[in-house]
Amino acid sequence: MQSSITTVPIRRVQGERASVAQDLLAVEEPLEIVVNGRNLAVTMRTPGNDRALAAGFLFTEGIVREPTQIQTITESPNRIEFAASIAEFEERRFYLTSSCGVCGKASIEALESIGCPFLDRSGPEIEATLISRLPSILRARQAVFEHTGGLHAAALFDVQGELLDLQEDIGRHNAVDKLGGQAFLNHSVPLNRHILMLSGRAGFELIQKALMVGIAIVAAVGAPSSLAVETALRYGMTLIGFVREDRYNVYSGANRITFSSVPPSAPRNS
Repeated sequence: MQSSITTVPIRRVQGERASVAQDLLAVEEPLEIVVNGRNLAVTMRTPGNDRALAAGFLFTEGIVREPTQIQTITESPNRIEFAASIAEFEERRFYLTSSCGVCGKASIEALESIGCPFLDRSGPEIEATLISRLPSILRARQAVFEHTGGLHAAALFDVQGELLDLQEDIGRHNAVDKLGGQAFLNHSVPLNRHILMLSGRAGFELIQKALMVGIAIVAAVGAPSSLAVETALRYGMTLIGFVREDRYNVYSGANRITFSSVPPSAPRNS
């Protein structure tokens, strides 16, 4: 099994003093995804849960729709090979890095061609104060980040705020694919009664992947992009950004957030 952490020698400088030390880094290596003998994509990722990562990629890109389509999965170092009962998929070239996801595929209309579902806009509902509690829960469970400080995380919560799964990766889109892929392989999709919490920003590719697995509520510690907000509005997703201890911004789908008490009215001018 490949490790997700490696040790490197460094020279640590503090003021005018330097010392020799060892530092822990998150591993970044390529993973080749092969389907029916065809090299489909290469993604830079942190080793670990590669099977779920690759399956999540295939599902969120619309190449497979059901777990039963996957006949066999063969794993070898930095390579996952699928035998799958699928129709010939469109010849596409995927450019993936640890930072950008599927680069250049920033078209909302393209989501319809891969079967991206429109969400039920009526639910689920969550208590407003619950969102503010999620980042601290996520941070406390980031095991590899605790050692390296160099990984993104994606966490799946239920609507009561219970943590169900957490995945880490040097690529934020990989972390989401690991999360969605695990649910896909477990026949748990759609995740329409769940919340996705992201440790960083919310870009278009992450919203695409969340939509494909049916997640209606996405919250992020960082900012969403303009295309992420536009996509969330179109497909009926609740998108929340800049989540802090007691505040956050709701960019779409505010109807899913409920308040246990009504804020006091502004004082009238005399």
